[in-house]
Amino acid sequence: MQIILASASPRRKELLKYLGIEFDIIIPDIHEHARDGENPEDFCARISREKALSVKKGFQDSLIIAADTIVVIDGEILGKPKNRDEACSYLRLLCGRQHTVFTAFTILFPDGSNGITRIERSTVHFADMSEDDIIWYVSTGEPMDKAGAYGLQGIGAAFVDKIEGSFTNVIGLPLSEVYKCIKPYIIFKKDISGGIHA
Repeated sequence: MQIILASASPRRKELLKYLGIEFDIIIPDIHEHARDGENPEDFCARISREKALSVKKGFQDSLIIAADTIVVIDGEILGKPKNRDEACSYLRLLCGRQHTVFTAFTILFPDGSNGITRIERSTVHFADMSEDDIIWYVSTGEPMDKAGAYGLQGIGAAFVDKIEGSFTNVIGLPLSEVYKCIKPYIIFKKDISGGIHA
């Protein structure tokens, strides 16, 4: 059975590879804009499902995995910064405080069912950052393609004091929960070298 990751994120690709399964990547084509009055969790879940459905149209017999991750503080969604000034302003807002990371994931199965959409929540306690820290970190370029302007799997880990909840959820895919959902659809076999293959 073909498994498709509906995502352009290299971080989700890397996380899913940890499961030792083969999968293809198809980048979804949707507009990621919040609707009037839509709360962050509903927005995240809707975008995740729209990503999966946009890919499913051409791959009805495949298992589709899609996800959307947002950083939320004071009820505001911090997406990917548009420029360095916005990245700096995001980091000033986060430093010394805690915020919430939501990842919604959608799995569409090849049996024609409606599939599932679930939301995982993690609380991130951010360290205090000096203005020099912020300027230096933004100058590395790492924050520019990350929701909330930081990457937990990179230099940004130096500025995270504590995480409550799933670590991989903050990176972009709650791997344990995804695995539980797709496990019944996958048969694992050991090869002679001891590797695991789906």
